[in-house]
Amino acid sequence: MLLLVCLAMTSATAQETQLYKQIKSLRGVIDVKPLKFTTNFKEKYLVELKQWLDANDTTAGWFAQRVYVSHFSYDAATVIVTEGYTGDYAERESYIEEVASLFHTNQIFVEHRYFGTSTPKELNWKYLTTTNAAADHHHVTELFKTIYTHKWIATGISKGGETALIYRTLYPNDVDISVCYVAPLSFGVEDGRHEPFIANQVGNAKDRAKVQEFQLQILKRRAKLMPMFKSFCDDKHYTFNLPLDEIYDYCVLEFSFSFWQWGWKPASIPAKKASDLDMFNYLIRVCSPDYFALEEMESTKAFFVQAAHELGYYGYDTRPFAKYLKITTAKGYLDKIFMPKDYRVTFDSTISQRCAKFLRDNDPQMIFIYGEYDPWSAAAVNFDHKTNLYKAVCPEGSHRSRIASLPAAMKEEVIGRIKKWLE
Repeated sequence: MLLLVCLAMTSATAQETQLYKQIKSLRGVIDVKPLKFTTNFKEKYLVELKQWLDANDTTAGWFAQRVYVSHFSYDAATVIVTEGYTGDYAERESYIEEVASLFHTNQIFVEHRYFGTSTPKELNWKYLTTTNAAADHHHVTELFKTIYTHKWIATGISKGGETALIYRTLYPNDVDISVCYVAPLSFGVEDGRHEPFIANQVGNAKDRAKVQEFQLQILKRRAKLMPMFKSFCDDKHYTFNLPLDEIYDYCVLEFSFSFWQWGWKPASIPAKKASDLDMFNYLIRVCSPDYFALEEMESTKAFFVQAAHELGYYGYDTRPFAKYLKITTAKGYLDKIFMPKDYRVTFDSTISQRCAKFLRDNDPQMIFIYGEYDPWSAAAVNFDHKTNLYKAVCPEGSHRSRIASLPAAMKEEVIGRIKKWLE
């Protein structure tokens, strides 16, 4: 027993490196847990950090935010990952963010408030605001700048990319560089730009027609496919806020957005004369009803609250399908399908307008990466020619577009800019 105690003490002492002690001593740190890693980092920790629910009113209480710290060198730059959702994947031993990998930086990954374990014990939605989330990131940066004193880069993907943009807008001097991947900037709950983008800009006319014809076939074959659809949902134990017939409609409407968002190829769409089973299976692969299911929504409901309140979302064009739909309109579907039953909110475009103005009036060192065919690119940021601000659009790219996805010359431009800024 004495030997085991000694071994345990030796192990604990070995974990208490200089960095461990530095993190442990930071204001508001609740716990620090060493983690395993297989990347070129030297140390990795899971940090629980105390954050105020309301950045302007500490009497409102606090929650514990999950932060992953991966250490490369005290002499290196530091990437802060402004994740828009849960941070579970950051615990993987092999996880390293693209910019951190390219430039051999330290990496600080911040799980978004109200997601994963960074969820307050009492869900008061009024504290889930973009300003409070940006204050979370400001606090993290402020604390860790006492340890990492070289240049800082903020980066995120999709909602995380939008979070990085909002963070830079509200705290323009916190980081030196921002790299925002596939980050939309919407101005309404149903922004209005996505539907014409899907109808007229993605792919070519032939491919767009093929996608729409598949959607029509699913609606025309409703009588034969609906039993399969019901059986699938029953087997998965899915429940919904709307009747199953209407969820079927929404799967068809969502299909085109999902198809182009995730980079499916038109050649993979079953022929018009394909069997009912083949048609059904393809629908499920591209756009499963789990997206609308209450069970799957449990982990993402905070996103829909944010979309309805400040971030915005997209609508559906029902006109090509009206003859075959059970629903009379898709307007207001976010409230009907996704929002918590006890919460409704009026959309406020203040933060989107502020971000757009920030980009118009300033020239920060920021890079935006989009996919040409990604429907979210309909809400891409826009700015006049600037010296620093740069937007790279990956040809035929989807929501998966990254620096590595870009053509050689464009990739060289992006990497060259960041390298120059770091120097």
